[in-house]
Amino acid sequence: MSLSALPLSPARVFAELLAAPLGARGRENEPVPGLLSGRSAAVPPGREVHVSGSAELCAAPDRARVSIRLGSRKGEAGEARSSVTRRLEYIAQSARQRGVQEENVTVTKDFSRVENAYQMEAEVCITFSDFGKMQNVCNLLIEKLGSSVIISPPHFYHTAEAVDTLRRQVCLAAVGNTRRKAQEVCRLFGQSLGKPLLIREEEMKEWEGQIDSHPSNSSNTLTVQQRIQSATIYASSKIFAIFEIKGREKRNKRI
Repeated sequence: MSLSALPLSPARVFAELLAAPLGARGRENEPVPGLLSGRSAAVPPGREVHVSGSAELCAAPDRARVSIRLGSRKGEAGEARSSVTRRLEYIAQSARQRGVQEENVTVTKDFSRVENAYQMEAEVCITFSDFGKMQNVCNLLIEKLGSSVIISPPHFYHTAEAVDTLRRQVCLAAVGNTRRKAQEVCRLFGQSLGKPLLIREEEMKEWEGQIDSHPSNSSNTLTVQQRIQSATIYASSKIFAIFEIKGREKRNKRI
């Protein structure tokens, strides 16, 4: 196929230089119809540069929740309670020794009669902000308590503060990229960038990360790093801005 037969992709304009047409300025402090674009009506626009910019950032989860389940079935009620209580005390002590605060530990208990025996079940939910501590606690409990406890895979998530911080950072990064683009455009034409006349966020997107694994893999077989990657949040922001264009900067005359 010859090059002339290939379809041409449309050109992409990322900046636009505008100047107020001759005779467009009205009397002092008088609005000019069709030229204000939502800006202050007291000052007619002069030369402008219209640019758009974007940014994309990500944030790994800052919290992890682990559930530990245990139970006992005995012929005597006291024996069932005692068996579960001893393990609960050991779990709480292990978490405290590794810096886990008491408010991050939740314990629920359920006591029932099953046939001719008494059954007590308990669940401990621990929230970690340090994932290294989480792995140390889980490894210790598996080593010391073995099959008498069932530890669920960690659930990673973001606090509301972490999500808000990501949204602010990606918006500010997009604004910074937009301003730098406007400066480069002005510098290309030997001009200097003036103050912003309009800054508008046109688009904001968020999505969770994807893991590079076979679709048939069960979620229970994922590694810790794969779980963190899957829970990572990505955000992108697109900004449109209008800046004034100043004239050429005058160099100071040498005396």
